[in-house]
Amino acid sequence: MHDWNMVVTVRDRGWGQALRLLRPLAAVEETHYYNVLLARAEDPRRLLDALLERAAADPEATACIARVVPVKETFAFQTVEEFEARARDAVRALAPALAGRSFHVRLHRRGMKGRLSSHAEEQMLAGTLLDALAEAGTPGRVAFEDPEAIVFVEIVGSRAGACVITRDERSRYPFLRHA
Repeated sequence: MHDWNMVVTVRDRGWGQALRLLRPLAAVEETHYYNVLLARAEDPRRLLDALLERAAADPEATACIARVVPVKETFAFQTVEEFEARARDAVRALAPALAGRSFHVRLHRRGMKGRLSSHAEEQMLAGTLLDALAEAGTPGRVAFEDPEAIVFVEIVGSRAGACVITRDERSRYPFLRHA
């Protein structure tokens, strides 16, 4: 699936249950990465709301889901250099949502083992965002304790996606808390 807009992490032994839960809500594809599914939902927020309602009615029904991250900016890449250039562009596009806010960057990598350092990439992307915010006259700041927003970059093979998740969204949706 090349047009995914959600990365779903499944808890151990919850693969089949997660597929049964998600398939009525979105197009879902298995990956060759351990406990990782890709999904394409017409409205990712509606999917999160549906999961929230299902969890309220039957917590066991959603216990198979560890995390769901809806992404906005997606891109393909082949090399580390191409990833870095496209990731910088993707996070710059998200910068307006961070205007004047505290944030940090989290990169979840599936693939690129030994070729890409998650920590180094997080720092580079945070610097890119700080520069973009300063240039726009809306400086932000990096904070790791209860930030107003977290920028997630999800890499699955040779594709990646980025999004901003706010503190309020993390509070509302338990599937985002562990992201």
